[in-house]
Amino acid sequence: MSQTSGTPRKQHPYLPNSQDIELVSDDVPRGGFRSVLFDFDGTISLIREGWRGIMIPLMVEILAALKTGESEEQLEGIVADFVDRLTGKQTIYQAIQLCEEIKTRGGSPEDPLVYKQRYHDRLLQHIDKRLQGLRSGSIDPGDLMVPGSIDLLENLANQGLTLYLASGTDVDYVLEEARLLGVTTFFPDRIFGALDSYENFSKAMVIQDIIKTHSLKGEELLGFGDGYVEIENVKEVGGTAVGVATDEANRKGVDAWKRERLIGAGADLIIPEYREQETLVAYLCNA
Repeated sequence: MSQTSGTPRKQHPYLPNSQDIELVSDDVPRGGFRSVLFDFDGTISLIREGWRGIMIPLMVEILAALKTGESEEQLEGIVADFVDRLTGKQTIYQAIQLCEEIKTRGGSPEDPLVYKQRYHDRLLQHIDKRLQGLRSGSIDPGDLMVPGSIDLLENLANQGLTLYLASGTDVDYVLEEARLLGVTTFFPDRIFGALDSYENFSKAMVIQDIIKTHSLKGEELLGFGDGYVEIENVKEVGGTAVGVATDEANRKGVDAWKRERLIGAGADLIIPEYREQETLVAYLCNA
């Protein structure tokens, strides 16, 4: 599914000795980080690459069945807007918004969990061969990760930073997929994901817990993410946010649509992947 944006934002300078690390903020804190928060899907894992092309057509299909006279193109624009706005939050919130769209068109929606499950069923069909390949060993985990992820995690851990992982995907899926990719050891007891009782989890809650548990100042938090929500959450507490604008299908280069959204959310730096992670970590961790 195509992703489009308006007038491109200006190009910012790159870090010295870098061809990829775009410095969006003029004043990025350096050297004082203690904890790092990672999103999962699109930031580390590419197992679910293509999820947007599953969710949006499903929701358009459901709304089109109401026969309101809206074209599929109109409905796609409406759905894409709220799907993208809520990306990074738990999937249930996109299902809840779908229910609201059904109501405004005079329909009677089912429980949001029903729509969430329908989406999951389709998505799991889409990624089943990837999961099976990881389980059997026929697919190298590195082929389903943002390039350089392991090196980055190792580098940050070696700096003495505490790493956290928080995802809007259901926690059981996150735990399984993190294990298949071999990244669980970087986040012992620090992997968080969506819950059935969705009110009891959010990335903002994870951040507040990190700050409280470790008596952290906001500026001591570093965040990596490819979605609007996690970038915004990190910036809200005064942290530094790295926007990961990976072209997921090609595993190389910047997705211009992602870049625009991440800059709009307040990202301090934009990177395509982690091939220049040594330069990035040296810049961030050495004041």
